[in-house]
Amino acid sequence: MNYKFLVFEEEKGERLDIYLHNKLLDKRISRSQIQKLIKNKKVLVDKTPQVECHYKVKQREEVVLLESVFSYPDLIKPEALPLDIVYEDEKLIVVNKPAGMVVYPAAGNRSGTLLAGLLAHCQKLSTLHPQRPGIVHRLDKDTSGLLVAAKDSQTHQNLAAQFKNRKVLRKYIILVKGVVRFDEGVIEQPIGRDPKNRQKMAVVASGREAITFYKVIQRYSAHTLLELDLKTGRTHQIRVHFAYLGYPVAGDKTYGGRAKDMLISRQAVHSTELGFYHPENKEFVKFSSPLPEDMEKAIRKIR
Repeated sequence: MNYKFLVFEEEKGERLDIYLHNKLLDKRISRSQIQKLIKNKKVLVDKTPQVECHYKVKQREEVVLLESVFSYPDLIKPEALPLDIVYEDEKLIVVNKPAGMVVYPAAGNRSGTLLAGLLAHCQKLSTLHPQRPGIVHRLDKDTSGLLVAAKDSQTHQNLAAQFKNRKVLRKYIILVKGVVRFDEGVIEQPIGRDPKNRQKMAVVASGREAITFYKVIQRYSAHTLLELDLKTGRTHQIRVHFAYLGYPVAGDKTYGGRAKDMLISRQAVHSTELGFYHPENKEFVKFSSPLPEDMEKAIRKIR
């Protein structure tokens, strides 16, 4: 099985061996193994064998690994899982992910993932990123709501470019602790790894740009329900931004403080709207998902 990658703008200038090593971290393949494959003409750059490990990759080049030294089926096995399919055609599939489901395999979560269910249902997904086929974007394990996956590499590239160029509509509903003062606003604080705890993210000056627009839906005595419009998709962006403002997301065990939240057992974040230009007909399509029962129940409690 071949593995294909497209070089993105932020990756240009990387050595070929380092580029492939970064792409294949999940496969536990060493850099020396990659160098051997390159020297044996098992790596193509724009369809031409490239034998120089120090070759600097260029934006939009296609890098193909012709020979696999790891077992793809052993890492991601299709599983017949119940999927809430919102939309599907020959190019893509939109699903409503439940809270508690991991999007793709990682340490401690090898089975029961959304990707395993998609592979069983679709049979074929984009191999642009073979370690997570078809996955264009992700939601945290305990975040519910809409997610789109691509069935071929061209569709994957198109959707990835829309996310990068901020052409995708992404709206979320969240419930936070505290009464948010302003009716609407924008949070523009860079996000990166927390220097005090590398397992967490934080607002840090050296972080990547992160933009979250918010609008208050309803204020309660000690909580606020909000609608968000995300312009960027940084790891844990919503949870980090609102914890930074002093309004941690209800149920968030990582950024919400130590006190046990009796309202909800997971972070109260739901991806409620997802819109993008369909890669085939170029028409803007929009999908919606109602609040799940656990968030509805939490709201009823505080009313």
